[in-house]
Amino acid sequence: MVDTWLPLVAGLALLVGGGDVLVRGAVRAAERIGISPLVIGLTLVGFGTSMPELVTSVQAGLNGSPGIAYGNVVGSNIANILLIAGVSALICPIVVARSALRRDAVVMLLAAGAFLGLAALAPMGRPTGAALVVALVGYIWFVIRQERAAADGGAIHDKSLALSETEPGLAPAHGGGSLGVSLLTAVAGLALVVAGGSLLVDGAVALARGFGVSETVIGLTIVAIGTSMPELVTSVIAALKRQGDVAFGNIVGSNIYNVLGIGGTTALIAPSVVPEELVRFDAPIMIGVSALLVLFAATGLRIARREGAVLVAGYASYVWILWP
Repeated sequence: MVDTWLPLVAGLALLVGGGDVLVRGAVRAAERIGISPLVIGLTLVGFGTSMPELVTSVQAGLNGSPGIAYGNVVGSNIANILLIAGVSALICPIVVARSALRRDAVVMLLAAGAFLGLAALAPMGRPTGAALVVALVGYIWFVIRQERAAADGGAIHDKSLALSETEPGLAPAHGGGSLGVSLLTAVAGLALVVAGGSLLVDGAVALARGFGVSETVIGLTIVAIGTSMPELVTSVIAALKRQGDVAFGNIVGSNIYNVLGIGGTTALIAPSVVPEELVRFDAPIMIGVSALLVLFAATGLRIARREGAVLVAGYASYVWILWP
């Protein structure tokens, strides 16, 4: 039993720690090169905090475990909404920017619907993966243009603000440390994430076999929660600091990255078929809870504690249904 749990726990620790080191190194390197904070938030921070999901899903796909690969994507999105948004709202009601609701929440819903449609109709092959990645690039380009024109914070930009405002170590650097050190820090973080992803997948597969639980259920629960730790930490810290407006952007931005970026990259590198149980049950749940989050956010442009309690109860019910 220890041989099963040890790789799982070690993998989670390496993913969380490595993701933090990667983001810090990448942001500092970008600042020294002179990249704008907006572009840093949309690219380096967004991809950096999503790197645990990306590495885990790609390695699971390469290992022939599509249940873990796509269960991680769908399960992370469900956990982001029900668990992370719910806990954040319980700590401090989440304030929602109108621009994030109109633009980014709509994109989140469209991305979730597109994933379900594509997964139901055809295998997740390289053309599908390329289309999802291109859609993410187009979204980032559109947001950068809109942000430059209107200077109005959006979901993934809010995600970068969450990290810079709640984590002093990610505040803009003023001297100290060279570009080379920053790049080496980012590379070291990436190496930790890759090693952690490999251990996590191995441990998750062994756990599934040992308990007679399907790989898909493990991917939807243990792996999904583990790889969502950066988002959980960021959102909870933001809530504790009464920066509830940051949490909504963090969650919505992460969900867009998960479907378009991680789902797309996984399909590009390791084409496979999405397990039928994901298509029949979990992907529709992902769309349903995404719509519920948007509904809660649209009522008064805030997610209240009562609504947060509903979300957390929903996640507990979801896990209870899944787990045999």
